[in-house]
Amino acid sequence: MNEDDVRSLLREVEDPDLGDDIVSLGLVNNVELREEVAHVSLALGAPYSPNETAIAGRVREVLGAEGIECELTANVDRPAEGDVLPDVKNVIAVASGKGGVGKSTVAVNLAAGLSQLGARVGLFDADVYGPNVPRMVDADERPQATAEEQIIPPEKYGMKLMSMDFLTGEDDPVIWRGPMVHKLITQLFEDVEWGSLDYMVIDLPPGTGDTQLTLLQTVPIAGAVIVTTPQEVAVDDAKKGLEMFGKHETPVLGIVENMSGFRCPDCSSEHALFGEGGGEAFAEEVEMPFLGELPLDPRVREGGDDGAPIVLDDGETGDAFRAFTERTVNNVGIVHRQRLSNGRERDEPAPDPSS
Repeated sequence: MNEDDVRSLLREVEDPDLGDDIVSLGLVNNVELREEVAHVSLALGAPYSPNETAIAGRVREVLGAEGIECELTANVDRPAEGDVLPDVKNVIAVASGKGGVGKSTVAVNLAAGLSQLGARVGLFDADVYGPNVPRMVDADERPQATAEEQIIPPEKYGMKLMSMDFLTGEDDPVIWRGPMVHKLITQLFEDVEWGSLDYMVIDLPPGTGDTQLTLLQTVPIAGAVIVTTPQEVAVDDAKKGLEMFGKHETPVLGIVENMSGFRCPDCSSEHALFGEGGGEAFAEEVEMPFLGELPLDPRVREGGDDGAPIVLDDGETGDAFRAFTERTVNNVGIVHRQRLSNGRERDEPAPDPSS
């Protein structure tokens, strides 16, 4: 058994999303045999993605069937974006074209859901005009500072947190002009000790203003989630957000429909208060993945007010948010694997990341 034999066996492992084997797709970075152990580096870039976890499991299964012990590592060559957030593997922006669609609720629950999967997560509340993430996770601890004047973010539910709300008084008005927003956002990224993270979720302010522009120009965003409701007016505004990401060549991970149906706590029936199907129809129209429907459940509001994200709850609504989280992280992996596969010659070994 040599390294070519191992690669040949790995052709039995198919990517469930890209529809070909991982060798042909160029998703095997390197194979080395040392002391009868196959050391395999895979081009997987979305930690705790169910589909990428399944790919790794299948590699172990195929090699184990031949009596080959293996040690797996994952490494993705990411586009160079300067020195901003060098230790953050994936930045996910959560955006909406208008306010009132529950964007912050989606961002908080996405981050908490990723943390629940086991990922190292940061949650950045970039809505400088109306920061409310700290309330939604019941985080009242103020950030500390190091001797070097770096900010140490507080933590809650396994997430590192940063928000303008931590830095202002409770009743202070927040009035910012464009250049001030740019400087503030840049400092909150560069002057915070985020550490090594698998994911940073950014809760963007609604619309397409200065904050969004600053982030798209300075931060290496792996992909964006567009939040809408079933209403036609919300879908129309969501299109503006989609166009903004398209202009900056930022991948869109998909569309999620929030407040898709009211679940009555008394009769257990569901009512389409804001219409139905608008988010899925929009995703189909623009040929984007549909990340699912999130119900309008009073417990979502209660969880936001009480600082307990609904994704951590065992009920049906919690299940809907967990399914959304898994679809989102799966799509982060697809974005990475498609980019790597398209950038490599099929059937040729990938470059050794250690060289």
